[in-house]
Amino acid sequence: MNKQFILDNLRNIPDYPKPGIQFQDVSTVFKNTECLSMLSDELYKLYKDKGITKVVGIESRGFVLGAIIATRLGAGFVMCRKPGKLPGMTRKASYQKEYGYDCVEIHDDAIDTNDVVLIHDDLLATGGSMLAACQLVRSFSPKEVFVNFILELQMEGLKGREALKNENVTALLEVKR
Repeated sequence: MNKQFILDNLRNIPDYPKPGIQFQDVSTVFKNTECLSMLSDELYKLYKDKGITKVVGIESRGFVLGAIIATRLGAGFVMCRKPGKLPGMTRKASYQKEYGYDCVEIHDDAIDTNDVVLIHDDLLATGGSMLAACQLVRSFSPKEVFVNFILELQMEGLKGREALKNENVTALLEVKR
C-alpha cells in the first residue's frame, strides 16, 4: 500500500464542525478508485486469517470500507448508527467526542456469541465513538473483537489509542501534528 499516495488524497477542513477542529475528510480518499482499492486490499490482508464473521461499520464513513471488507471476508455487515436510525429493538451506548456528545446503536439481534467481530471506522481521534461501539459489541459476548481505523490522528490532546488500550487496535495510516 502506498501510504503517502493515500495521505496525499486526504483533505483537511479547518474549523469544521466548529472552530479549532481540523477535520480529516476521507471522502476524497473514497472517491479515488486506486486509494479505495489499496485500502480494501490492505484490510483484507490484515484480517483474512482471523475468522471474522461480522464487520461492524460505524456511521457513516465506517460503512464504506466496512461493507467492502465484509464482502471480501465473506462476513456479514452490521451498521452501528446514530439514535433513531435503526428500526426495531436496539442496544445503545453514549460517548463524548472532541466537540460534544453523541450516541450509537446496534440492532439487538446483530451479533451472537459465535461471532468474531471486526469493528471499523474511518478515523481515530478521541476514541469515543469506537469505545461506545466496542461496549455495544462486547455486550453480545462474541468470541473475539478486532478494531480498525483507516487513519489515526496523533495530536496533542487526542488520546484515542489510550482510550482503546484494552482493544486489539490497528490503523492503516497515522497523521502526526
